[in-house]
Amino acid sequence: MKLTSLRALVAAIEEGSLRSAARRLGVSQPALTKLIRELEAELGTTLLLRSTTGVAATAQGVVLYERACTAERELQQAVDQIRQLDGRMTGSLTIGAVPLAVMLLVPETLRTFGQAFPEIQLRVSEELYIAQLTRLRKGEVDIALGPLPPELPPGEFAVETLMPAAMVVVVRKGNPLAKARRLADLGQAPWVYTGATSDSGYARTLFEQHGLPPPPAGALVNSTLGLLSIVTSGNCVGLLPQQIAAHPFAAQYVDVVPVAEGPLMLTLCALARTEMHRKPSVRHFMAHLHRAAHHLTGGLPA
Repeated sequence: MKLTSLRALVAAIEEGSLRSAARRLGVSQPALTKLIRELEAELGTTLLLRSTTGVAATAQGVVLYERACTAERELQQAVDQIRQLDGRMTGSLTIGAVPLAVMLLVPETLRTFGQAFPEIQLRVSEELYIAQLTRLRKGEVDIALGPLPPELPPGEFAVETLMPAAMVVVVRKGNPLAKARRLADLGQAPWVYTGATSDSGYARTLFEQHGLPPPPAGALVNSTLGLLSIVTSGNCVGLLPQQIAAHPFAAQYVDVVPVAEGPLMLTLCALARTEMHRKPSVRHFMAHLHRAAHHLTGGLPA
């Protein structure tokens, strides 16, 4: 099975067109078609469905496509790691980060790391933590930044503890619920949950930590911007990182509710696959993350 044939299949599936795939790879369309036909003959199956509107992957094609993408990433990681072990700090790093990390840790880390290693290309993807862990397991990101998941299997990832983070209760300005002083006073209000379902999320965790039943889910979102939009336009309650809630942009629209139970305390961490933790650029990026966290917390322990 040739790597060139796998790349031809990947390009065809992603482009949805043999002509566009050939243009992307810099080959003729007949040459690309031949590569894919050879792959199908080798496997004895059909990988692409061809029509007048383009091509689409069969079920078998999807399986090979996903494995081919993983193989391509792993090969590129090997090339980067070998070059870096030889002292050539080139290649790329992909960082998946929750909004809090994007706001607090990422800017300073990118500044110092970029100055030290200008030939390493950095990509930052903002998303919820559950999505980051999935992409980390697949090798689609090199480092994930976010709160340490309590259900994380021990030993699955290399974990670096960075800094504490406080999630505060917020409502829109003018919402009567801003006068609440206990979580129980907010137990019947609709809350914004971050995640795929209301069976998890910071709101549920906060209430359960204090022996209270989880509040009703008024909405499910997958971003801080989505949470802010819903909280500021209605009567929902939400949880925001303290630094974001205090930021001038957010503070003009939301009030922090000073409940007696206080904020939900989290620990912001960096995670990498165990084998990736040995990659020089990953180790250096971790060191710059620690430096940024130390700067933000004034040396306080996480």
